[in-house]
Amino acid sequence: MIKVAYLGPKGTFSEEAAHQYFADSTEWVMHESILDVLEAVYSEEVDKCIVPIENSIAGNIHMTIDGLLMYNLHIEADLVFTVSLHLIGSPEADINEITTVRSINPVINQCREFIKRNHLKTEYTDSTAKAAQSIKESDTVAAIASKSVAEQYSLKILDSEIQDHSANHTRFIVVSKKIPLGKAQMKSMLLLTPNNEFPGVLSSILNVFSALGINLTWIESRPTGKQLGTYRFLIETEMAQDEPRMNKAMKIFETFGHQVHIVGSYSTTIL
Repeated sequence: MIKVAYLGPKGTFSEEAAHQYFADSTEWVMHESILDVLEAVYSEEVDKCIVPIENSIAGNIHMTIDGLLMYNLHIEADLVFTVSLHLIGSPEADINEITTVRSINPVINQCREFIKRNHLKTEYTDSTAKAAQSIKESDTVAAIASKSVAEQYSLKILDSEIQDHSANHTRFIVVSKKIPLGKAQMKSMLLLTPNNEFPGVLSSILNVFSALGINLTWIESRPTGKQLGTYRFLIETEMAQDEPRMNKAMKIFETFGHQVHIVGSYSTTIL
């Protein structure tokens, strides 16, 4: 049996994704923030965790990315999960009396048009489930969360499918402390830190992938923390780390003096 951490409390999208991906025999551990979830893997409290990293509307989730790098953890799988968001109120709430909505930051960002159209104020919580818990006694504050959250806490759905676009997907990653061996690999994530800053440094890096015919599916820049204006790049490729062309790319980067680190090599699961 393995121990897996995810963002709680009960009813979060993280919980739904985790239960769909892992076997029933898994031992679950909930934490109140994404950083706490990642730290649980780093401290070996759990074997693995599942955290959101990207949403098709709101974009990348920097807290996850920064925590992944802070604790030097590895991605062993990524999961694509369909997200439907609902306006949820207390049993006695009237939608016409709602003045404020609460949820986790990425979810608020997925519903900006609805919030603006209805002239609602926003308040942030650590999870959708925590937002739902906090509005149980309020008639003027609603939460934005999933249908299962409303059922979990005996709340009322005031409006359905309020996300800005109907095709709303969140990508989760399964994270462990070591890169697992022997698993099917279709993609790789590299952390690339340039040896120095010069005009066109990112272009020169991307040209290596282009010349070798390696397709890129995701790129994110994060500050090095050493000097203002210096960055490192997380680059996801459609190629496993043990492919000859990927090995050649890494050797070229190392020849240029860039630091290259494999964050993970994995395949995508559609939930």
